[in-house]
Amino acid sequence: MDIIERAAQLFGNSPMLRMAEKTLSFIECDRQAQEIAKSLHHKGLCAGDVVAIAAPNSGELILLLLGLLKAGMIAAPLNSRFPLQQLIATLEKLRPRLAVTGIKESLTGFSTATVASILEEASHGTISGNLVNPEKMDRPVTIIHTSASSGEAKAAVHSFANHWYNALGSNENLPFGPGDCWLLSLPLYHIGGYSLLFRSLISGGSLAIGGPDETLGHSLENFPLTHLSLVPTQLYRLLADQMSCGRLRKLKAVLLGGSSAPKSLIEEALHHGIRLYLSYGSTEMGSQIATTPEPIRHIQQNSGKILPYRELTVANDGELLVKGPCLFQGYRRDGVIQPQTDNEGWFHTSDIGRVANDNTVTVLGRKDNMFISGGENIHPEEIEKALMMIDGIREALVVPIADREYGQRPVAFIQSATGGKTDESAIIEVMHSMIGKLKSPTRYFRIEEWVTLPGSQKIDRAWYKKEASAP
Repeated sequence: MDIIERAAQLFGNSPMLRMAEKTLSFIECDRQAQEIAKSLHHKGLCAGDVVAIAAPNSGELILLLLGLLKAGMIAAPLNSRFPLQQLIATLEKLRPRLAVTGIKESLTGFSTATVASILEEASHGTISGNLVNPEKMDRPVTIIHTSASSGEAKAAVHSFANHWYNALGSNENLPFGPGDCWLLSLPLYHIGGYSLLFRSLISGGSLAIGGPDETLGHSLENFPLTHLSLVPTQLYRLLADQMSCGRLRKLKAVLLGGSSAPKSLIEEALHHGIRLYLSYGSTEMGSQIATTPEPIRHIQQNSGKILPYRELTVANDGELLVKGPCLFQGYRRDGVIQPQTDNEGWFHTSDIGRVANDNTVTVLGRKDNMFISGGENIHPEEIEKALMMIDGIREALVVPIADREYGQRPVAFIQSATGGKTDESAIIEVMHSMIGKLKSPTRYFRIEEWVTLPGSQKIDRAWYKKEASAP
């Protein structure tokens, strides 16, 4: 299926891509993707070849990704803020036929080009011939690296069908169509960013992308937005600005994912009348797994209901298992796709949680973050959620430290809400009543800013674990 040509036929001159300087229709995006695909074939690339791209979000990058999709090639977008050595190490594992960069110099040992040079060559439109778009739904189209909150990032391979069905299920739950506009506020190397391309192509909604140095606040002002995807940190910053907060209220939907949201953040969003949807997802399932079916009206611990085209069950040890047409093909290692499902086709997410009778999903934490204290399984995320229910605590992180009597005990790093500083004795008292003494942190460290993973907004849990254990 040529999803881009299909979109051009269905939605014609409706806007698909909105940039600061111009807007491109579905027909124009289809034409430019066609020329880019021809240009790539002219360079000697073939359907099924891997093309790595290390460039920041831009309209040009979206057009390149559309061109790769039309050409039947596999796009591997990478974090352009990776240190050079990390980028080279990632490329060595990927072994792409072509490495495309933003403004960086050529990478020794790899066939390289820049996004600008590919688009410039394609803009001439002098390459003749027709493309034959691969029609197989199971053909690989992307390699998206996991966020690597612990351990090494893994190269998740998604087929056309994986993205197609993920978008269908998302659009059924959270309508997005002609006349709507979704801001690309997440990086395109992140599954939450790339998945928007398929949602737009299937439904006819447009995508907006700001300039390289444009803030989210300015993008809210500069585009006719109706939809927005955010992680908690981004929502905090927007709510702190009165003008941005007012614009958020006008949106049809703000999709919040990425990590647990503190009670204070959700309360503030609800107070301002923001139509907030909570979501649980993963790279391996193509983005959303469960999402609230409508904007939330009160504080809730669950992440909504399982979306169409997804299956989810709970193993005996509480681990969430998933499968369905959204599930990725496997991790790519040494040029080979290695499936990651068990004998019954389930992928083990390493998330611990539960599913209610109405298909509502509640995520309790990560299996690999769990530790044992006094013979009891402790999930740091459960303690973190309890801490973030306390007024004055904006965000919290819990890690274990060695203890002679209990084996391990929890300690907490906490960030206070703006202008607030909850008394530690009050925190201890509340925590004892909420989750008991065993699970309550034995020490509290106050911080101003978090140490995050390179090129990410995720807190570096391993760093804080070392910090807590330091003499």
